[in-house]
Amino acid sequence: MKDHKIPVETPRAAAILARFLSSESAGGLVLMGAALAALIVANSPLSQSYFSALHSVWLGLSVEHWVNDGLMAIFFLMVGLEIKREILAGGLSTWGQRALPGFGAIGGMVIPALIYIAVNWGNSENLKGWAIPAATDIAFALGVLSLLGKRVPTSLKVFLAALAIIDDLGAVVIIAFFCATGRSVPMLLESLASLVILIAMNRLGVRRLLPYVLVGGGLWFFVLQSGVHATLAGVAVALCIPMGKPEEEARSPLLFLEEKLH
Repeated sequence: MKDHKIPVETPRAAAILARFLSSESAGGLVLMGAALAALIVANSPLSQSYFSALHSVWLGLSVEHWVNDGLMAIFFLMVGLEIKREILAGGLSTWGQRALPGFGAIGGMVIPALIYIAVNWGNSENLKGWAIPAATDIAFALGVLSLLGKRVPTSLKVFLAALAIIDDLGAVVIIAFFCATGRSVPMLLESLASLVILIAMNRLGVRRLLPYVLVGGGLWFFVLQSGVHATLAGVAVALCIPMGKPEEEARSPLLFLEEKLH
């Protein structure tokens, strides 16, 4: 009677996987692979099942909404933490360093919108979409940059991250206030109250992370219900979480949360 050996994961395979996941380019490779797979499936006989899955409802929201308003809010929280760290003690610590990505982001919103308006001039229906080209896909922008790994200077990564997030936030604000319909004033007021609480906790020196997470979760819910894009909540929470002084780095709520999200 032959022995049937059970395949066991080799330490070598585990080491290769761990090395891949810890590399800077891993996120970009996974992102590009997922995008390619989505394009293939969306244009195949499986497309109907694919889009049905995106629109299936879980806990009151579709899968598509969980991605766009849930996971992307966490992504914006992480990027917001990185930007705040750079503003306080990094490559964006002076107004001169912030000016270039700021003006770049403004140009990245205004110029595409003007080109869109010029191309669609005379078509009143198409002109309603002028805000769409104002947005930069921040996830893809950073994903493509990460493919180059350590060959890309840190200053360039900081510049692109700042430019992309300012551009995206500007586009979200434009869409929220000029294109969105059905906004809820009570939910907007609840969002404002949650933001005030977060700012007050920061000013009062609250260092524990849990209160920020709990109030931030409420802020995300209220923003989502208000009709405004919920990714704004992620950035707002990030800006309110304290970083502390350089000598207190080991106890910094911002650095701790940033590390855990990564």
